[in-house]
Amino acid sequence: MPNDHAGRYIYRERMMLLPGLRVLLPLALLTACATSPEPRDVSDKPYHHTPTGFRNAEGSPRRATTHGFSDRMKFLWKRIIMQRETPEIPADHVLPRQQALADLAAHTANPTITWLGHAAFLIRMGGKNVLTDPYLKKYASPLGPLGPARYAGPGLKVAELPPIDVVIVSHNHYDHLDEATIEALPNKDRITVLAPLRLGDFFRERGYKNVRDVDWHDKVTFGELSVTALPAVHWSRRGLNDINQTLWMGAMLEADGRRLYFSGDTGYGPVFGELGRRYGPFDLALVPIGAYRPVWLMKTSHTNPEEAVQLGRDLKARTLLAHHWGTVVLSDEPPFEPPQRFRAAARAAGFDDDDAWIMKIGETRDLPAAK
Repeated sequence: MPNDHAGRYIYRERMMLLPGLRVLLPLALLTACATSPEPRDVSDKPYHHTPTGFRNAEGSPRRATTHGFSDRMKFLWKRIIMQRETPEIPADHVLPRQQALADLAAHTANPTITWLGHAAFLIRMGGKNVLTDPYLKKYASPLGPLGPARYAGPGLKVAELPPIDVVIVSHNHYDHLDEATIEALPNKDRITVLAPLRLGDFFRERGYKNVRDVDWHDKVTFGELSVTALPAVHWSRRGLNDINQTLWMGAMLEADGRRLYFSGDTGYGPVFGELGRRYGPFDLALVPIGAYRPVWLMKTSHTNPEEAVQLGRDLKARTLLAHHWGTVVLSDEPPFEPPQRFRAAARAAGFDDDDAWIMKIGETRDLPAAK
């Protein structure tokens, strides 16, 4: 046993977690970092619909066959049991709560975006307050302390959010759909939820009255705001027997002459070139830059920073905003490596620093002007 006080604390914490290893088996299946099997083809429905659930767009990357279940168990043992130390957080990474509130209040003249951490954003456009991928609580796991926990607090607490009009959920993984946050949101009778196919019941069962289950390319209008569900390269699972039973998606938001892209969680694939040709250009693209190592596990469901920049280029985006980093440890790369690589990749791709946003958690910015 370690002799120093800190070492003894970490040792005791890990020993307390050992009884929970009996749940590592289901956790290996639930982790949002894993990949899913390819269902068989079906000819009488859209390509991404199958008799056993859903799948990614044609041509999307497929999971590696050189690593199996034992490799995922080793990853979980290392990441969840043996490496639970909190990363050192740069002083300017998270705005102090009062400063975040003041920043939000100061931006009222134009449509705005506020980063709440990970893939959670407050977007104010078209006269609506939109909340994406609501994960504002501590744990990104059904197993509480046995799973990933956020090390950086949310930009705003649920009670500090303005009245939410629309919730957009990209998929059902725990770091994007947090039951505690969903339960805590007030005014469930006035919020409209946009959920991928078959995920809507999650919200109906928790008291939400206005829920729209959408397929890729479905468009829903809320007064001046319209939201179109877009393909993403990912997968879904929330329990032991529901792999790919609910769809996953990104979204396009249009209002005030602006076009904004929200990726949700995605890997890279040729589908983004198709989206750029069909829907581009975009004034702002929210692209995911974290959770990319080990490559054999993450490649098919998460973009690395360079792929995120290429995704933005495929969409013909004028401005990029990096997200899905700096909030919760899900993978093996150093927690604050992604923005450094993103900045370098964006510069190499011809983006000025003013057009490649790296926001502080809690920061609010005006949306880019429409062009």
